[in-house]
Amino acid sequence: MERPAWAPPGIDIAMPSVARINDCYLGGSYNFEADREAARHAMVFLPGLPKIAQANRAFMRRAVRFAVAEGVTRILDIGCGIPSSGAPHEVARAADPAATVVYVDHDPVAVAHAGATVEGDPRAAAVFADLRRPRDILGDPDVKAVLDARLPVLLLLVAVLHFVEDAYDPYAAVGELRDATAPGSLLAVTHAAYEGTPVPREQTDGAVGVYNDIRNPLIMRSRAEIARFFEGYDMVEPGLVPMPQWRADTELDADAVEEPWASSGFAGVGRKR
Repeated sequence: MERPAWAPPGIDIAMPSVARINDCYLGGSYNFEADREAARHAMVFLPGLPKIAQANRAFMRRAVRFAVAEGVTRILDIGCGIPSSGAPHEVARAADPAATVVYVDHDPVAVAHAGATVEGDPRAAAVFADLRRPRDILGDPDVKAVLDARLPVLLLLVAVLHFVEDAYDPYAAVGELRDATAPGSLLAVTHAAYEGTPVPREQTDGAVGVYNDIRNPLIMRSRAEIARFFEGYDMVEPGLVPMPQWRADTELDADAVEEPWASSGFAGVGRKR
């Protein structure tokens, strides 16, 4: 297997990763053959996975625009994946050139690409850290710089919590991050669920099995279980809803409401009390 020149040293390009598989769904080029094979295998069961990935990114952009309009211009994107066109720093800067963005991921390719994307930008950074160890995130100097006890922050957890198993207590991790942010901070979440997926549960389980096989378990939680991540927050209207139903504000977003795959899972934004 040929190793691309851009691949960070020390990573096993034969082992698929969640960030790079998602890059495949989005038509990106920062992935390896092992990632593409896993993506193809998962799409045998859920052929709409690219539509789901697009719906996640569209929600993220709407959440960032909402946050900046509310005066929240500090953004912490945990589980950022591999940035593509319309990344959070681009969306935020279109509304406020002074917006600050820190990307966090535990995939070396994602961090390397995010770092290259914002290289030389004094108000953006990319950090190697894992949501399963929130203290490592909070202890990073770049993260400390964006977290200010006096100023609210947008915490983006888009398509990442469903890769954190219950054994790692994702609710406690989100709570620790919440407690480190100022009142008025926003939490934006998307999460996979059986609810809304336009195929039988057994078929969805086939795709879940693909992720289990690559040692990145996909945890399908119910709407009620996803809502628990917003403890300590007041939900922003329209609440926790299928992804395309959260404040669709363009013709393209509105069209996604009619796309069955885009409604696989839930999205919501909460404001810290």
